[in-house]
Amino acid sequence: MVSSHLTPIFHLTLLLLLLSSSCIASKSSPISPPPTKIGNGYRLVSLQESNDGGLIGHLQVNRKNNIYGPDIPHLQLYIKHETDDRLRVHISDAQNPRWEVPYTLLPRSQPPPPSQTLLRPTQNPITTASEFSGGELIFSYISTPFSFAVTRKSTAQTLFNSSSDKSSPFNPITFKDQYLEISTTLPSDASLYGLGENSQPHGIKLYPNDPYTLWTTDQSAINLNMDLYGSHPVYMDLRNVGGRACAHGVLLLNSNGMDVLYRGSSLTYKVIGGVLDFYFFAGPSPLAVVDQYTQLVGRPAPMPYWSLGFHQCRWGYHNLSVVEDVVENYQKANIPLDVIWNDDDHMDGHKDFTLNPNAYPRPKLLDFLQRIHARGMKYIVIIDPGIGVNTSYGTYQRGLAKDVFIKYEGKPYLAQVWPGAVNFPDFLNPATVSWWGDEVRRFHDLVPVDGLWIDMNEASNFCSGLCTLPKGQCPTGTGPGWVCCLDCKNITNTKWDDPPYKINASGTHVPIGYKTIATSAVHYNGVREYDAHSIYGFSHAIATHKALQGLEGKRPFILSRSTFVGSGHYTAHWTGDNQGTWNDIKYSIYTMLNFGLFGIPMVGSDICGFYPQPTEELCNRWIELGAFYPFSRDHANYYSPRQELYQWETVATSARNALGMRYKLLPYLYTLTYEAHTTGAPIARPLFFSFPNIPELYGLSTQFLLGESLMVSPVLDQGRTNVSAVFPPGTWYSLFDPSEAIISKDTQTFTLDAPLHVINVHLYQNTILPMQRGGLISKDARMTPFTLLVTFPAGDTDAKAQGKLFLDNDELPEMQLGNGQSTYVEFSATKSKQTVKVWSNVQESKFALDKGWVIEKISVLGLSGVGSEFAVEVEGSLDILDASKVEMVEKEHKFINGGETQSVMVEVGGLNIPVGRVFTMSWKMGIS
Repeated sequence: MVSSHLTPIFHLTLLLLLLSSSCIASKSSPISPPPTKIGNGYRLVSLQESNDGGLIGHLQVNRKNNIYGPDIPHLQLYIKHETDDRLRVHISDAQNPRWEVPYTLLPRSQPPPPSQTLLRPTQNPITTASEFSGGELIFSYISTPFSFAVTRKSTAQTLFNSSSDKSSPFNPITFKDQYLEISTTLPSDASLYGLGENSQPHGIKLYPNDPYTLWTTDQSAINLNMDLYGSHPVYMDLRNVGGRACAHGVLLLNSNGMDVLYRGSSLTYKVIGGVLDFYFFAGPSPLAVVDQYTQLVGRPAPMPYWSLGFHQCRWGYHNLSVVEDVVENYQKANIPLDVIWNDDDHMDGHKDFTLNPNAYPRPKLLDFLQRIHARGMKYIVIIDPGIGVNTSYGTYQRGLAKDVFIKYEGKPYLAQVWPGAVNFPDFLNPATVSWWGDEVRRFHDLVPVDGLWIDMNEASNFCSGLCTLPKGQCPTGTGPGWVCCLDCKNITNTKWDDPPYKINASGTHVPIGYKTIATSAVHYNGVREYDAHSIYGFSHAIATHKALQGLEGKRPFILSRSTFVGSGHYTAHWTGDNQGTWNDIKYSIYTMLNFGLFGIPMVGSDICGFYPQPTEELCNRWIELGAFYPFSRDHANYYSPRQELYQWETVATSARNALGMRYKLLPYLYTLTYEAHTTGAPIARPLFFSFPNIPELYGLSTQFLLGESLMVSPVLDQGRTNVSAVFPPGTWYSLFDPSEAIISKDTQTFTLDAPLHVINVHLYQNTILPMQRGGLISKDARMTPFTLLVTFPAGDTDAKAQGKLFLDNDELPEMQLGNGQSTYVEFSATKSKQTVKVWSNVQESKFALDKGWVIEKISVLGLSGVGSEFAVEVEGSLDILDASKVEMVEKEHKFINGGETQSVMVEVGGLNIPVGRVFTMSWKMGIS
């Protein structure tokens, strides 16, 4: 549990500590020749308490070394137990300021400024190992050569240990202007997750010796093990000792390009700038790690209810009539649809904040939007950051006047994207944020869009280097729009464009300025693109969020391609340009689960693949899976055939089935977004989040949970009509037919039938799941009566179940209680001594009562029979139920794995219990 206050004054103790020991013995690895030492490490020459209760120290280089540049001779070390569960270790230049992720973008406490007194050597340098304890984490160090370790107090496990020796495959701590290196040893049984964004072919676990490069890059998600759109230098480490799991998290808050080398027995960061700013999160559960992480970087953004509905998009809806036909065809096919999107087809010449007067004439577009808004549907369009260089283009002219663009040698840096020649807004400049907000307002006055999709913000550039406008037309209007037509020359004469250490950019060590903004370009206050590159999409999302929130005070919805640490506080994410292949449908799960760890739970992939056209069978299986992504959208490429869900009748059938269930689950999914917003909990999560003590689940990447207990087991291989699914111990009930159940004695694998239109989804015991009737649009589905699905373990005589429900006015900017427009309900149930009891506790009932929501049915699974003495009490009303209409139906469970357990489900229908009222329902069980 996270402490919301700083820990009390810490005491500093000195004691010998064997840093190389760990509570988990590591297997010895083959000895390889030590690499050339890039640095010779540092020694700690002074240490004192800081005014804020931390420690501040001075590190001095041992022997200078000029590989990748000279060592910075003096470093400042700052250690602070920021909460009982969070430890910060910050290392920077003691004499000169260095680039850090701006504190204005990612608010957090600042270390003390460098103190010149630290540069004076102490009379008695510390030579023994020392310890600084606070809460659950212990910081300990060796002064010469300097290394540090982080240990868990409750188990004595070493979580991070930077010490090295001559046989280590890594260097001691190295700190140069453009090369920083630090490593940690790891036990052989540590399971690591995170370090993205990339497409990982081996599943959710980090795989030894795979490359992990972090540098935001516009390259398709089909590229495996490469730096993709986002940069998230955070990982979770899950270990199991004697059947007990403990997880912790490690964040290196640094936006510079980096390679992270994971060898299995160690992990090394090689960073080309900035500082070493580590945060350690104690966990010990996976959920606690994400809670502690998002407490620091920002809780996930609240999402409007409609955003959980189904979305349809395509690059290539050439005119408004096509979009109208798409919406109409979804209605005709009885497939749910909440949001229709436009890629850049609506724009005039691909320019942001414009309308194509011929293909999307404003009067007809406004009429279309009035009609879909009346139904409750929403409309979202794309906005790229590149602003077309065009003297007749108002957005560009106003930007020039406000001086909002990134510069190169004092002039706006020239690049090329879809409009042709563009300049890039500098979102680190407050004037740019104001200008952007004004442009969003102007566009919203033109077209009342319901959200914005910000793309190409890595930033993407079709050219490289320093460019000028050619004499002829650029682009020519023929051929692919992404071929560079500016006159460009490479820039290699600066240390920012050609750093001494080459990260593995794009998997081939291309120059870091390749197909992006030149890294020697300059942002506000002299900040180099070299440092700020990977936060461009983050700053873009913050500016867009501020702009949307300022329009009407409504809850914004933003979808961003490029993300960084903290982006989830402002935006949702999709996994970029994938392919319509059986491999890509698998990768989509891995990336989705990773983004839950990154604090961006509203995530999904392009259903059926962005390009090329998927097979009919694959699209069937993908909508069955995609219906259970947190963010569910079909999107396709300009050059691909149409792939809306109604294009194939078999896919339409699968869509009606899977999306039909999604729309019944909307209240549950919305409650999960509330939990994400308040605790960081991922919406979609690996099975080990709920079953952390089962090592067999640590690498399971083909199934996932929605929340704590709803398990999705999709078909991911061609030609299969069954699926092999892992079931942790307990009773699991089929969501599509709750009378079907599986009892797993241990962690067992079962083969489940999965014909073409079927996806297996199971609900775990001890759960109360709130559902509604569903519908074709979330606005209508939201007002239908509720059913509660209560699951007890079959065969047990005593059991408990719990569930939650959050309801609010989803247009409010905040998602919280206490505003008079929200209600929170906790449901509980027990079976004991042949008595079944279901009841609720309600916080702030008025909103739910005003909306008129009622519970019409309660289904209880895993009972021994119906019995007698049925009773319902509802707070504040004696005549709210018509007892003559209450109906109890018993149905025997079918266990697909056989067994002799006798168990039934009991459906109590004909109810009319207001969701906003506290109620208690009970009856005696008979023997079936």
